Amino acid sequence: MSIDREIRQLALPSLATLLAEPVLVAVDTTMIGRLGANPLAGLSLASTVLTTLVGVCIFLSYATTAATARFVGAGRPDRGLRQGLDGMWLGIGLGFTLGVLLAAFAPAILSWFGPEPAVLDQAVAYARASAFGLPGMLLVLAANGTLRGFADTRTPLIAASAGALANIPLNAALIYGAGLGVAGAGLGTAIAQTLMGLYLAWVVRQLAATHAVSLAPNGVGVLRAVRDAVPLIVRTLSLRGAMLLQIAAATGLGTVALAANQIVMTMWNFAAYGLDALATAAQILVGQGLGSGNRKRVRTVLSRCLAYGVKVGAGLGLLLAGLSFLIPRLMSVDPDVAWLATQTMWITSVALPIAAVAYMLDGVLIGAGDTRALAGYMLLALATFAPLALLLAGPGRHLGTVGMAALWCAYAIVFMAVRGGTMLWRVRTDTWMRLD
Repeated sequence: MSIDREIRQLALPSLATLLAEPVLVAVDTTMIGRLGANPLAGLSLASTVLTTLVGVCIFLSYATTAATARFVGAGRPDRGLRQGLDGMWLGIGLGFTLGVLLAAFAPAILSWFGPEPAVLDQAVAYARASAFGLPGMLLVLAANGTLRGFADTRTPLIAASAGALANIPLNAALIYGAGLGVAGAGLGTAIAQTLMGLYLAWVVRQLAATHAVSLAPNGVGVLRAVRDAVPLIVRTLSLRGAMLLQIAAATGLGTVALAANQIVMTMWNFAAYGLDALATAAQILVGQGLGSGNRKRVRTVLSRCLAYGVKVGAGLGLLLAGLSFLIPRLMSVDPDVAWLATQTMWITSVALPIAAVAYMLDGVLIGAGDTRALAGYMLLALATFAPLALLLAGPGRHLGTVGMAALWCAYAIVFMAVRGGTMLWRVRTDTWMRLD
């Protein structure tokens, strides 16, 4: 079947590209884990805040992919490229602004989570070292979205692979060689992301020359990109809000739980980004299908991506279960941290097929531009998860294994089930398909 082949051709390079981010975090986690529980807990806290800032701006990738793919499907690649360039300029501006704010207010922001003083010091060091890399990180998002809209998943793969490989020696040199500790991990990741952004910008510049599109920012286009992104921002803020509640609850469970949570979240993100590769393929194919007015093709893409997603989710679940004894011991020298992470990974293994449905439909609705409905569904999922997380965030310090199990059941099962269930209800008819 041709659609199956297209899904695989788009998803496989996207998989490697998307895995670059959790690879960078995993490298940081493994190297910092050798320094003890306090640095690892500080990394957990600071990296959550950093990924939240980047995650809020994921609309730079998602909206750009969908809009560019629609114009390409409609035979107007120049207009699609214009959208992408405006998104890239917006990403650079947002990156500089957020970087300055993070560097200036890191102690105040991180102290909201109530970590122990030694953990707070480590978290602030990582956050400030990472802050200068934010323009590059957001440029990567927008440039990836532009290239994916043209069904080019190979170039982002090259950038992501090179960045992930460069990050390893950079981190080793800065953490151990230069003696910077946790700050060296943040600095190495920031440098790698900046280099990735510069490479992708150079590739898009060549594409702009081919289609005779000006590189200069279009003020109206940038403002339109902000306006159109509002529902996606609401959707992402809801998702990141759930993640912040999750990390707050883990912090309330104590330093051992917070350190274990970093390991579990790292492995969860590996699986999640794997599922997102299929969601990226869905975004591209749905956007191009609707741009060309082919409703039947879009419906086929939906059913095939869902089928692939559930199968891949089940396979990833089995893989995580099999690695649950090995990975935590590689990432931490603390036996209590490793054992708690092992037990919690059993829960995430069971939850992955449920999460797969949520990820697939997320990509389909973003590709269709049905972002207002998507934002509402995410708010509902957040409202369901929030009371469960808040119950653990305060008095949970002495709950230990039971508290971690309850937290991950709430996040990986309840939260994901509400996300997936509401979107399944949405796609039961064709009202979400807006043909151009």
